[in-house]
Amino acid sequence: MTHLFLTLDSRRIADLIYSAERFACYAGPGVQMVPAQAMVEVAGRLGVEVVTVALDFDERVMRMGFGEVEAVQLMRAAGIVVRHASGLRTALVLVDDKGYLFTPTPLYLEMEPEGQAANAMRLSADQLREALARLSPVAKAIAIAQARSEQERDHLVSLPVEVGTEPVTDEQFTRVDQNLKEAPPVQFDLARQVRVFNAYLQYVELKLSGAAIQRHRLAIPPNILKLGGGKDLEGRLRTTFDLIEKGGKLSSKKLEDELNEIRKNFTPSLSRDQGRIVLKSAKPHLESRLQNFKSKLETHQKNVADELQNQLDESRKQIVDYYLQRVIDNPPDALLGQLLRMKPNKEDARLWLDSELDRVFPKAEVLIQKMQLEVRYKDVTFETLNQPDFLESIKAAFPRIDWDKAYAEFRAAGELE
Repeated sequence: MTHLFLTLDSRRIADLIYSAERFACYAGPGVQMVPAQAMVEVAGRLGVEVVTVALDFDERVMRMGFGEVEAVQLMRAAGIVVRHASGLRTALVLVDDKGYLFTPTPLYLEMEPEGQAANAMRLSADQLREALARLSPVAKAIAIAQARSEQERDHLVSLPVEVGTEPVTDEQFTRVDQNLKEAPPVQFDLARQVRVFNAYLQYVELKLSGAAIQRHRLAIPPNILKLGGGKDLEGRLRTTFDLIEKGGKLSSKKLEDELNEIRKNFTPSLSRDQGRIVLKSAKPHLESRLQNFKSKLETHQKNVADELQNQLDESRKQIVDYYLQRVIDNPPDALLGQLLRMKPNKEDARLWLDSELDRVFPKAEVLIQKMQLEVRYKDVTFETLNQPDFLESIKAAFPRIDWDKAYAEFRAAGELE
């Protein structure tokens, strides 16, 4: 029984071409090395004039995995005229009285079909010759030469050529070849493996910056530290000073706790080296929580804007009040060198302390502008997938998913012929 639909891969296409006794024609977006070798054999055996090749000779075609530039180079070196058919995506292989229309496989996306994965349709003898006649002037000449009657010959002569083709020039070939050498296509088996897990996972980094004002400290100027001190501000005043009191209403601790909860629920850590990861299926939930979190951050920012400068002024006043009498009783040389009188009064001491603190105290608006939530997504890479503990890590992070099945797909996607 002759089947209308069947499976064609590079090896079966090559076998068909090797069987040629009168002519061989191949047309498609690109050609793999195995069929190209068969075309070279037929050209050597029957002559290059009965071999027709039409391709979309474009580097994008090669990058998608429709064909190899080395295959084109091999055929051109054998004297086969390779013609350029821009935008061609359907493929044909026509040999003597056999012809097939098939869907070529972009190896970047998947492996060539096997078993029951039918990707080709058998053409009748009339369809075969019409396809030849409409493909290119050279192919049309072959079809006319193969006509079995005068009536069929006249019919083929009347058919228009529908696929515009011009020979691939040396300049065109050199340009495409050079571009592919400078930026080689990805290894298709590796790219397919990465896509298996990219369908499930994505790395994510959540960083809250600028909100933890309670952690901000400033260095006390050395001229002030030389004045010494007592125990009353010991908790906040050493060589550095807490800008605001910890645990106050301007603290970001509540926000940080909420963000940590989001991290824990939606972005488990695979390991210290691998970072955090989110399921693509859970990503909409994560983004919803993050949007709500950003609203709370904006509210916190407004509250801080209303109160922060008051707290900074109060902290500054505490330092000035703490050191004021010490400056008067034991004025530093840095102050005495600026006075017209022998000893500073209270106003002199206050102005000097303020000038020293001006150098280190920030403005509230500067601190507030730095508050933001940074969200960065990164796709899974092949190097990541091949870390020894990757599979065990994601099993532990997402135990309800059948990762063995995904890993089997991952292994199959990388199989090479």
